[in-house]
Amino acid sequence: MYSGWFGNLRGVKLMRISKEIKSKIIDDYHRHESDTGSPEVQIAILTHRIKQLTEHLKVHKHDEASRYGLIKLVGKRRRHVSYLKEQNPEKYISLTDSLGIRRK
Repeated sequence: MYSGWFGNLRGVKLMRISKEIKSKIIDDYHRHESDTGSPEVQIAILTHRIKQLTEHLKVHKHDEASRYGLIKLVGKRRRHVSYLKEQNPEKYISLTDSLGIRRK
């Protein structure tokens, strides 16, 4: 249960990525065994989170705080994708194909 500035949010499920899902994403997109912070891994985690928020906003159309968070996540992912495109164009193409992200 969360209790903070917004009062008692009993029954509210905080939308986080579970450890199991996050470790599976890392296993699928890591460069080497101990890699957790490469652009590929970060883009994959952000994509999963963006999909979660998109589904949440389909149900809760007036949730402006989540909409603002979604916009920030999309911008962060866009910056990571741009960096990957500059550094490694082959990885960029394969990653966008596997995650279903549009290319510019």
